[in-house]
Amino acid sequence: MKTYTIDIISDKALTLLKDLELLKLIRIRKSDAENTDTGKRISGYKGAMKKQKMNELNRQLDELRNAWE
Repeated sequence: MKTYTIDIISDKALTLLKDLELLKLIRIRKSDAENTDTGKRISGYKGAMKKQKMNELNRQLDELRNAWE
């Protein structure tokens, strides 16, 4: 199966694509750009983590791993 991204510029084209889907020749899925809920959820985390030096991050990871042992 191959995936293509197309821009629909006419309602006639959309009708044709829906007919092809009914014939089970293609499958129409909404694009990620149309899924605004995901974008809103992701943007809520933007900037949530502060920059840290690598050695500080490694130390924290080691502490977390050791806590489970």
